[in-house]
Order: sequence, then structure tokens, then C-alpha cells
Amino acid sequence: MKYESLWLQDKQKRKTIKLNKNIGVDVLIIGGGITGLQTAYFLKDSNQKVCLVDSNLIGHGITSKTTAKINYLQETIYQDITKKYSLKIAKWYLDSQKDAIQKIKDIIKTEKIDCDLKKVTSYLIASTNKDVNKVKKEEDILTKLKIDVQRYSGNIDGINSKYAISVDDTYVFHPLKYLYFIKDICLKNNISIYENTKVLKIKKDKNNYLCLTDKYYIKAKKVVIACHYPFFLLPYFLPLKDHIEKSYITSFPSINKNRTLITSSKTKSIRYYQDNKIYLSSSCNLCCKLNDKKNFDKVIKKNSEYVWKNDDLITVDKIPYIGKLKKNNDSLLIGTGYNTWGMTNGTLAGMILSDMILGRENKYKYLCNPLRVNNIIYLGSFLYNMGSNIKGYIQSKLFKNKKWYSSKVIIKKINGESIGIYKDKNKEYMVYNKCPHMGCSLIFNEEEKTWDCPCHASRFDINGKCIKCPSKYDITYKKDW
Repeated sequence: MKYESLWLQDKQKRKTIKLNKNIGVDVLIIGGGITGLQTAYFLKDSNQKVCLVDSNLIGHGITSKTTAKINYLQETIYQDITKKYSLKIAKWYLDSQKDAIQKIKDIIKTEKIDCDLKKVTSYLIASTNKDVNKVKKEEDILTKLKIDVQRYSGNIDGINSKYAISVDDTYVFHPLKYLYFIKDICLKNNISIYENTKVLKIKKDKNNYLCLTDKYYIKAKKVVIACHYPFFLLPYFLPLKDHIEKSYITSFPSINKNRTLITSSKTKSIRYYQDNKIYLSSSCNLCCKLNDKKNFDKVIKKNSEYVWKNDDLITVDKIPYIGKLKKNNDSLLIGTGYNTWGMTNGTLAGMILSDMILGRENKYKYLCNPLRVNNIIYLGSFLYNMGSNIKGYIQSKLFKNKKWYSSKVIIKKINGESIGIYKDKNKEYMVYNKCPHMGCSLIFNEEEKTWDCPCHASRFDINGKCIKCPSKYDITYKKDW
């Protein structure tokens, strides 16, 4: 069994280029996941000089850990949006998802992309009597929105359904095969792509932005922040307006079935890829259930071949944040907060952001506006999100030597610094046990051999290299200091 994503098993040795000089561009895209690459793709035929950078390898962040459903049947999102806004806004969001699905299909057909795209039937399941009314309410809203919904009850792939609905026009694919094609298309259209290139700071420089890496800078007229958890913003922008949800995923051999499933609460999500069943469960707030071994044990099956963890940004109103960060500034843009539905919303972000850069109107621009005003009904969500961050920080500081750690892991003070030590056979790996982002102490994940932040989901390998933002810096211990 491997503690890594199934999608990474098809990775090839691909040529990568790291930034090796100072450059100037019209548009800099920071982040090489689906949002960044789709934005670059939609700009490929413009007269803009475009550059994309990623701190690691293209597609190896959150996009590589997704279940890769291309779906508009998204748990009970339409009743959530209707309750918080209106049926009209729910219809607006539904249209955005269907347009994003069509856009993905069009790209795959036009570019002849071999990424195992497959049409499937998708089910939303009430697995308890308590959830039946929720699924029926979602059915009612979808019917009002002119969606052809089918009903079903009984056992579906091992989940005892009290009531279920399904739709037929949804899809699945291999996310990295798709992104690798998109990358190659962008390169052929003179879009510069630099991997293993980490932007550490963004400074306003008259009418441009000066984006600093460890050795070089990129001067850009416009910047798109396409990171999962944007780290160039004021720290209290996102913690109030969303929270991070973690999930645990496994893949194991199975007869392929032409369907996807998701439950309406205590999320269980299933899809198939070739001869593999991909099963997601144990979703919870990032600051809860810090014992990763216990969480992994819940999802692992006897014949599991791959198992991994993923993080998602959940917004207070279940609508993404796509657009500009300041009212009168069209040159600093963002795409984030996809509520576990990154394939459609990442594509939607590329559509909106590219239109904004090129001065074109987009009918979903105002739907996803990051500056939208959330009213008093979100006060509870704001308090919950802030409480989650505080809880994560406090938990990380108390009892640093967690009771579930094996004898291979220990946290201790060295020269006044909190140091994390992982012992593997005769070798010791030492890191600073403090996240450079906002100072939370780190939790060691013995299954994936990473140091994880329970506040904002930064991750570091056993050598201390930062492998996931929002941290911009490594935590490798310098013994000579």
C-alpha cells in the first residue's frame, strides 16, 4: 500500500524549467493546478505575454489529490444557496457548473486530449432516515431548475440508501493527464511555465507588481493568485470567510461501474477509474481529529493499494471566490474556495479570470465576486471559522508530543527552539516545529511522513521542505546556527 494519490502513478518524467533570470510579463499566474492552467489556456490566443509559476510540479498540489468528478450534483448545495440567497442565485450557480462541464468537454474534443473522460450517472444518497428530507428537498429544487432527476432506493455500492436521486449528464476523468495536455498546449503557444519556482513576496511597483522568488523577480502588469490557500493576502481575509476541510481517500481493485455516488451528510464519496474504486470519507474540519493514523485506518480497506489525504476550502455561502481583491483594482485577481468541487469551479475560475484580464464581460463574474457582502445570517459561520483557527492554534501548542506518536517521533527544545525529530532506522530528520505562515506548531503525519499545520494546512516533508502553501518557507533545521 502506498501513501500517495492514485493519479500520481501515471506521472512521467517530464521536462521542467525553473526560473533562472529576471523577467517582465503582462500576466503572471501563481499556481499550476487546474485554476492556473485553465486561466493560461484561455489566454493562449491573446496578445498577452503570460507566465505561470508553481512552487513544485505542475498538477502535483490539490488537483492531484482530487477524486476528479466533473459534476453539478454537489451534495445539497442548491438548497444551501437557496436558503442563504434565493432560487434565482441557485440557478445561476447551477448554470455556471453546467457551462464549466461543457467547456471541459469542448477542450478535450477540440484538443484531442486523451484523459479517460467518461460519462457517468451520479447519485446523491440519503443513507439515514434523517437525511431523506434533505435529499427530497434537493430533488425538488433541481426539478424546479429543469433538471431531469431520477429516484432510487436500496443498496448502492454498499451504501444502504433510504432515498436517492440521480442525474445522467456528469463525467469523470484523469486530472493529471488532462493538465499535462493543457500544459503542453500552453507551452506551444508561447506561454512560459516555470516549475519549482516559489514566489515569496508580491510588492506593488508603480503600475506593476514585483513578484520576488528566492533569486529572481517577475515584473507583471497583472497577477492571478491561483493557489489553494492564497498566502499573499492579509491573514484575516480568508479565516473569517471559510474553513478548511480535510478528507481521507483510498483506492483499491474493483469491477468498474459507470457511476459516482455521494451521501448528503457525513460525506462518503465514490467513483471508479479503470479497475479501481476510489472511496473518500472521514471528512472533517482541519483542526479536528488530529490523529491521522486513526483517520487513515477508518478509510483503509483490506485490499487498499493507495491512500492519501486532501484539503478543501469551504466558503460560508458555498460559492467560490473568483475575481478581484480590491474594488478599484483589476490587476490583482484570485480563484479559490471551491467547496470540494474543484474540477468545475477551477475551470469556471479560468473562464472568469481570463475574461477579466482581456476586458470581456462574464456572466458569472458577480456571482463569484470575492468582495460580495455577506449579511448577518453568516455571523455564526464567521464565528465558527475564526474559532476553528483559534482551536487549531491552541491544540497545536498544547501537548506537542501527541499520545498517538510512535517512539520515532519527538518534539523537544534545542537552544530555545521547538524542534521536531523523526527517526527512521539510523537516520534523524530534524525540522523547526513551527509553521512559518502564522506560527502554529506542526503535527507529524506518520503515514505520509509529513509535518502538517492544523491551522491553515501547510505541509512539509521529513526534510523540512515546504510542499504545500500557505507557508512560503521551509522548516529545515540548521544545526550550525
